[in-house]
Amino acid sequence: MQKKKKYNIDMINGPILPRLLAFTVPLMISSILQLLFNAADIIVVGRWAGDDALAAVGSNTALINLLTNFFLGLSIGANVLVAHYTGAKNDEQTGKTVHTAMLLSLYSGILLTIIGILGAKQILIWMNTPEEVIPLAATYLRIYFIGMTATMIYNFGSAILRAVGDTKRPLYYLSFAGVINVGLNLLFVIPLKMSVAGVGIATVISQCISATLVLRCMVKEEGSIHLELKKLHIDKNIFLRILRVGLPASFQGIIFSISNVIIQSSVNSFGKIVVAGNSAAANIEGFVYVAMNAFHQGTISFTSQNMGAAKYKRINKILLEAEMCVIVVGIVLGNLAVFFGNPLLGFYTKSSLVKAAGMKRLKVICSTYALCGMMDVMVGSLRGLGYAVMPTIVSLIGACGLRLFWIFTFFKMEQFHTLTSLYATYPVSWIVTTIAHIICFIIVRRKIRNQYENRNMV
Repeated sequence: MQKKKKYNIDMINGPILPRLLAFTVPLMISSILQLLFNAADIIVVGRWAGDDALAAVGSNTALINLLTNFFLGLSIGANVLVAHYTGAKNDEQTGKTVHTAMLLSLYSGILLTIIGILGAKQILIWMNTPEEVIPLAATYLRIYFIGMTATMIYNFGSAILRAVGDTKRPLYYLSFAGVINVGLNLLFVIPLKMSVAGVGIATVISQCISATLVLRCMVKEEGSIHLELKKLHIDKNIFLRILRVGLPASFQGIIFSISNVIIQSSVNSFGKIVVAGNSAAANIEGFVYVAMNAFHQGTISFTSQNMGAAKYKRINKILLEAEMCVIVVGIVLGNLAVFFGNPLLGFYTKSSLVKAAGMKRLKVICSTYALCGMMDVMVGSLRGLGYAVMPTIVSLIGACGLRLFWIFTFFKMEQFHTLTSLYATYPVSWIVTTIAHIICFIIVRRKIRNQYENRNMV
């Protein structure tokens, strides 16, 4: 029981804001560190292996997200279910969810490895990746996906730990693995001249280390999330419940990624200088996104536990305080990224042309990034309430639909065929989708309040 007191956060009692910050800050640091270690891949190849290698590694980001987001959506389903059963103090169902989710992570990783290795080159061709970049990009992608089983195990395991309020240990494990990743990057690329293959191998090794540490943690853990490898099995009812919450999130992730892949294809049409600049800027932008996304994750876990504990009155306050936090983080970090854009891009490339291309993306997206954070927190609250399909449909129509409509209509016109026009689709879609989510939340909360009042009258 001492471990529980040390790492887990009580989400259903006491003031919300300090507990929300205690949950999100380690998660935020963990996510930023993960991106720093990933950025090491891009920085090392960009400065010591050239702009072709930078474009090869960076142009894979949207594709990797496309192939992994389906299964990461299922990890959200596991997170919501574990948090709900924890709030309801149902240890038996929590245990079944843990073992089902971890076996699912294993199967997911194996499937992704097969897809990534066999389909790498052809998918890159479909994305209009510059021809001179394809051989290096395919090499990196195949190596990266060798470690996908480890990536899935880490992500599902950390989702389960987050569900009970533990964001500290995933941070420790990721930090250890990430330091090794950076060291191996420098070793493989600079003295050994392994270019993109070197950063790919370093990434796989670090993924295996973080996965091993999470597994070890869960095996040694006491209580409902204790993992016994011999008990790993797919419980049919639990699996269906994970799918019910996770599949909508998966499909949303896939469609978002498809829209981003199409946008990446549009960026690719401007040539390798723009591709390299876009890759570097997107990497910087990612730091702002993951900092905001910590509040999305926190909203899911806090709302799910309070729903499980039938503490409905806390749900509005959780949403309002999470929105307040994400707006502050988005405005401050987003505009800092724009203000220091040139020196930050200088870490990735020495080319003034590549930096100029990167600044075009930062000025449009990072300055308005708080809107994205607001949208994601709304989605997190709705998912925590158990409404998985509704935010997915709204997001697909409001965000992806608008972006794709713009790309296939106005962007094809000569006067709108610019990078600024392309990037502007992001903030416009965030505004429209956030408004739609707010309307949905009001409807759902009224429904839950009526159910609560009717139950109390019986």
